[in-house]
Formats: sequence, structure tokens, C-alpha cells
Amino acid sequence: MSECGHRWANPQVILVATDLNDLERLMPYAIEQASETGARLVLMHVLAASAALGVDAAGLPYYDTTSVVESVEKELLAWSERAQLKGVLCEAVVREGNPTQQVIAAIRQFEVDRVLLGTRSRSKIGKLLIGSVPEQVLRSVNIPVMTVGPEAHLAEAFEARNRVVLHATTLRETSRPSAALACSIAVSLSARLVLLHVLPPADEMTRDGLMTGIDSLAMHELRKLAAETGAGCCSAVEPVVIHGNPAIEILSESVERHANLIVLGATHRSVFENMARDRIIYRVLAHARCPVLTLREPLEETAESDAERTAIEQG
Repeated sequence: MSECGHRWANPQVILVATDLNDLERLMPYAIEQASETGARLVLMHVLAASAALGVDAAGLPYYDTTSVVESVEKELLAWSERAQLKGVLCEAVVREGNPTQQVIAAIRQFEVDRVLLGTRSRSKIGKLLIGSVPEQVLRSVNIPVMTVGPEAHLAEAFEARNRVVLHATTLRETSRPSAALACSIAVSLSARLVLLHVLPPADEMTRDGLMTGIDSLAMHELRKLAAETGAGCCSAVEPVVIHGNPAIEILSESVERHANLIVLGATHRSVFENMARDRIIYRVLAHARCPVLTLREPLEETAESDAERTAIEQG
């Protein structure tokens, strides 16, 4: 594995970007990961200008940045002290400005290997959301981004004896880096790696004269990927193909196997820009019961690779 891939799997610096409301959810995971990898935590909150806006006795608005920053620093420092009591180095940082831009700047400044963010599930009107900042960060950075949704439970994710890393793959060539990353993380966690590919409904494939399940072309390719990935860093990798809706099947499989982590490779075009294919990643990020690690796939996608992917997914 490349030096970059090694640092992604065994991060030395983890940036925890928080809106303060998700600290109780994020920090147990952050501390656990830092304890296992020896990473240093950078706990950061970005203060929006509106947060420092107050009203005086005459009803006139004014900015009270100092008191707001002090309040935020106090909250972050309390969590930093909790981390340090567990032997984890943790630095509290408060910034002002655009959250996404400040996260990207912090990644460069602190030479961050992994970003940890919280996500939301649904708005009051039922619209599927993960939050604008996580979405923008996912689209903007080329390092692994781990998200912890409101349905994630630490007990399920990190305390089980038989750990499982579930990597859902499209089987395109550009998904190889995320597969290698999933395998390296599985090794570091002493976990079993499951490579999952979701096929269209079996009746549709049968109607089109395509082989299904373990006889499908996708299963053949998945076994090859499992052998390649396992040869690189794992002793055993389990390939699995399932028919159905990708988001539903990924979430279902992660629950059934008590997965500690879901790893996804995200494309620039088909997921984040066009929100196509039933918002697969959005649904997984919003509803997973364990953390989800997302790595953007390389930009070098051609019509040939897209055609190859379509053939594999159908057969």
C-alpha cells in the first residue's frame, strides 16, 4: 500500500469538525479511533457571524464575538480534557467564517489524515438530509471522511469481539483504492472484511437473460477483487452479492452482520453532483448504525469505464 493509503488507514491526525450539537455522538468514536491508531485529535468548531450577534438594551444588534468564542472554547476544552484523560492528545480550535472553507484550511494546516463529521437524517418535512457542511466537505476533499449519523451506536460499532468492516463496491476500476483502504482498516481493527455488491432485482436480470446471484458476472469480478485485495493486506475477504435496492441492502447487511464500519467509494459525478441512483450514499450516511467512511474515487472516469461498470452491474 502507498504511504498515503497507509496514513489513511492508520491516521496520525484526525480532524473532528463539530457543530457542538453532535459532540456527544462524535467524541466517543474519535477517542476510540485515536486510542487505537495513536492519532492526535483536532477538535474544531467554526463560528458563523450570526452566532455572535446580540441585542443591546435598546434593541440594537451588536457583535459579541469574544464571549461567544470563550463559551465555545470552554465546551471544546472540556471534551479535550476527557480525551487526554484517556491518553489521547486533543487540541481545541475555534475558527470564524465559512465552515467548509475552514475545514479545508484546517486539513492543510494540521496535515489531517481523516475527517470526522456528524450527519442528520431527515428534516421536519421528511426530506433526506445529511447537512450542508458534511455534503460540501465530502465533495471537496481527497482524504477519507468518516460520518457518524444519529442512528449510530458506539456499543455496536466498537465493542463487539468479532469486528466486521463492510465495503460496498461498484466494481469499477476506480473503486480499487477504497477497497484497499477498507482492507487496511480491517487489518488494523483485527476485523473481517466483507466486500458487497448490490445487483438489480433477480427477476429483472432473469428477464434480460442474465445470470444472477453467485453465478453472475458481478460475483466473478467480486471474487477477483477479493483475491487481489486479500493478497495485498488481508488473510481472508468474503465476497457477497445481493439483489435489490443498493441503499436498503447495504444498510440491511450492515445491521445483520453487526458491522463496525461501512466503507464507500464515492464518485464525483453520479452521486454528489447529480444525486443519482436513489441517493445511495446519502441514505447510507443518514441511517447507518455505525460510522461510514467515504473516499472519493479518482476523477479519471471514461466512457469505457462507465460502460464496463454497467455491464458488471447487470450481469
